[in-house]
Amino acid sequence: MKRLAFLLRPSWLVLFVVVLAFAYLCFTVLAPWQLGKNTKTSRENDQISHSVTAEPVPVTTLLPQQDSSAPDEQWRRVTATGKYLPDAQVLARLRSVEGEPAFEVLVPFAVKNGPTVLVNRGYVRPEGGSKVPAIPAPPTQEVTITARLRDSEGLVQGKEPFRQDGAQQVYSINTEQIAAVTGVPLTGSYLQVVEDQPGGLGVMGLPNLDAGPFLSYGIQWIAFGIIAPIGLGYFIRAEIQQRRREKVAKEAVRPDAPVTTEAKLADRYGRRR
Repeated sequence: MKRLAFLLRPSWLVLFVVVLAFAYLCFTVLAPWQLGKNTKTSRENDQISHSVTAEPVPVTTLLPQQDSSAPDEQWRRVTATGKYLPDAQVLARLRSVEGEPAFEVLVPFAVKNGPTVLVNRGYVRPEGGSKVPAIPAPPTQEVTITARLRDSEGLVQGKEPFRQDGAQQVYSINTEQIAAVTGVPLTGSYLQVVEDQPGGLGVMGLPNLDAGPFLSYGIQWIAFGIIAPIGLGYFIRAEIQQRRREKVAKEAVRPDAPVTTEAKLADRYGRRR
């Protein structure tokens, strides 16, 4: 126990706590965070791949009611017949399309014999850095559009909707927030029009089917969580061995100390070096 008394020193206790806390974070926060992003990305890639070949279905089969959402059908192509509600148009600001800034134009769409859904008409480029450009109005008559189902986005903390340049603007495509801002009830999922659709603007392309580095990052955090305690154990073992060597060396130089086997070995190997 005396040999391990150094572990009770404040410096070693702090190191011990830091290593254990780091390993705990690796296994409970950092690795699950990256692995969760990998799962989400892989799931989305599968949905995109399926949507390319799947035939469009009426939107009411996936969003039959006003409170409907379809997270398992994201990117699925659907058709919707109804009318745009241009008076409730909203712009999503600070977006990036093909590496350049853009506004995404969002308009509620009243589906015939169905719910009202939010439709992403596409994008327009800002003028003068951040000014809203003139945006063509959508058709006023009944139209049929083909679009892709999208999940509602999370809110951007600390960023509230506001009105500027004569347009209501938001920071994320969150259907609940946009419904509150416009006063128009909306479904949980929204629609993103494909190319050549009535009311469509700049086409939002499909994301690249790249799983990203999330899986490898998750595995790395797991490895770090394993290596950190092992490294601490290695340093503890090295410290104990160093203290043993120092003790043997001290006993060897004492004139009244019995010559122990350890001292003889230390003396023999010391002379060889």
